Amino acid sequence: MLDYFQAQSLLGPDEKLVMDSVRSYVDAQLTPHIEEWWDSAELPVREVMKGLGDQGLLGPTIAEEYGGSGASYSSYGAMMYELERCDSGLRSAASVQGSLVMHPISTYGSDEQKREYLPRLASGELIGCFGLTESDGGSDPGAMRTRARRDGGDYVLSGNKMWITNSPEADLAVVWAKDDEGAVRGFIVPRGIKGFSTPKIKRKMSLRASVTGEIVLEDCRIPACNMLPGVAGLKGPLGCLTSARYGIAWGAMGALEAVYTASLEYTTGRSTFGKPIASRQLVQDKLVRMLTDHSLGMLLAVQLGRLKDAGSMTFGQVSVAKRNNVRVALQGARLARELHGGNGITTEYPVIRHMLNLETVDTYEGTHDIHTLIVGRDITGFGALE
Repeated sequence: MLDYFQAQSLLGPDEKLVMDSVRSYVDAQLTPHIEEWWDSAELPVREVMKGLGDQGLLGPTIAEEYGGSGASYSSYGAMMYELERCDSGLRSAASVQGSLVMHPISTYGSDEQKREYLPRLASGELIGCFGLTESDGGSDPGAMRTRARRDGGDYVLSGNKMWITNSPEADLAVVWAKDDEGAVRGFIVPRGIKGFSTPKIKRKMSLRASVTGEIVLEDCRIPACNMLPGVAGLKGPLGCLTSARYGIAWGAMGALEAVYTASLEYTTGRSTFGKPIASRQLVQDKLVRMLTDHSLGMLLAVQLGRLKDAGSMTFGQVSVAKRNNVRVALQGARLARELHGGNGITTEYPVIRHMLNLETVDTYEGTHDIHTLIVGRDITGFGALE
């Protein structure tokens, strides 16, 4: 592992073991195939998710009685680091399953819902997706148009969700909609319900090793017992996003390690004018910038994990980490593309793949600018959008 400031020494023995174990699994089972999956935009979702489930990478912080391992959030962060070191799309698939599907069922669901869904989601037998973003503006979830109308013992859901990871393959969706009183509520919508469809979004040039689609709800009738009873309002979906953003802060550093390592190997092995290009001042400047950003981002992620495990992490701290770590990873990937010259545009090397993936990671679950506003409001007390 790239660890210039020995951030890993701040982890506990179990967390180090998790990181080493996941790294071995990723290198043996996922990395040899990722270029093919990305190039073809065809991920064997069922096979990959089952493998992640077998390794305990889906919802590991969930209680053991529901199929999780009760792992620490620092362990979860280490898992996301290693998955994104391979590819952001793989981390996205695991992150959605754990933080955006299993987390709300575990935190806001009934006992029956937990028993019905969590063990099978943890094993990868079931695949879930998270329906919050709509086409009119992902950064303004309070303006959602999706509605849940009460009709006797049922709810009837109508609306559309966009940019939904895993939706074309999902067995169920956790969908957020406004009820008759205008309160945002969460609903478990299983595939097979009349009026529920998940068209695939094609022609992506980012996260190609990830399946993305829509959720279309055309008067979908579901039993009232499918509503998550434990939360009302935006607190529910935003709490899920806080959990997912935590994993992204770790994952982005895995991607940065990948492009730094590839660049160091490339520049030390390629010579011009009789010397390795790594001996050039401008090349060393880029490498040092990438290494410094990785070191600072890892220290930030490890401390964020400590705070989350202690129950004292705030949404502002998560925004700082997501905002910083993803942006520096993206900038590092761009530098890596430069260092590879013409070879940097081919997927025979990992840098263009990571660079294009990180363009999406920089956008979803709160853009760089939105997180700036979140932290700005937290430290000043003034909402700049108001």
